[in-house]
Amino acid sequence: MSSISIKTSEEIAGMRIAGRLGAEVLDYITPFVKPGVTTGELDRLCHEYMTNVQGSIPAPLNYCPPGYTPYPKAICTSVNDVICHGIPGDKVLKTGDVVNLDITVIKNGFHGDNSRMFFIGEPSILARRLSDVTYECMWLGISKVKPGAYLGDIGHAIQQHAEKNGYSVVREFCGHGIGTVFHEEPQVLHYGKPGTLERLEAGMIFTIEPMINAGRREIREMGDGWTIKTKDRSLSAQWEHTVLVTETGYEVLTDSAGTPPPPAVVQKQVAQGEAPAAAA
Repeated sequence: MSSISIKTSEEIAGMRIAGRLGAEVLDYITPFVKPGVTTGELDRLCHEYMTNVQGSIPAPLNYCPPGYTPYPKAICTSVNDVICHGIPGDKVLKTGDVVNLDITVIKNGFHGDNSRMFFIGEPSILARRLSDVTYECMWLGISKVKPGAYLGDIGHAIQQHAEKNGYSVVREFCGHGIGTVFHEEPQVLHYGKPGTLERLEAGMIFTIEPMINAGRREIREMGDGWTIKTKDRSLSAQWEHTVLVTETGYEVLTDSAGTPPPPAVVQKQVAQGEAPAAAA
């Protein structure tokens, strides 16, 4: 018996609202992500926007899984060789940096979780390509989502595209089920074999959030207990959406006016009938 919760229509409606609000925080913060700003200032702005404008709660703030210390900030800011869970602080962003902003809001008890990559000034060719391929990886994973498909299909599509482009997939962190709980079943691995792991059913909601490294996949944990970096100090990129399995395919719940469109590689698959189109 699967322990993955199937959401009711009321729960799905709540998740749509939370997902949109999560994406709108990223829309809001975009103009502020520029040379000279500190990651702490980005955190302050996002925190104020969530609490004062949206009436939402920043899910990461004081989040404390077993074995961890409480997370001290409202968002995660992962710069350059930071893979995930970078803690905002005094770091000043400078031209050439890349940063992932990971935003999760809680609204009416429901979680909306998403992240985007941002370039500070003009990025290097390597950084732009890594971010683009990671975005394609996320969407190639999303495009596998439909009832009857398997979680392994998602991981395989991501791993294949990353490795074909000379990159590696982080194994220690993965996507996750989400609802009124921040992290629930299933674990959504970003590598794997087609036709393996849990079978997807309409009403499941989970994140797809591949972490792709320009170098090797090995990680190292910093002394703060949260920040994860690439062991070889290579660049890392991540994109994330929260996705609903629908009766015919998928719906991206973390969608807003400023959400980037699917990449050409996925639009082509949809046009050729090889992948379902996103539900409107």
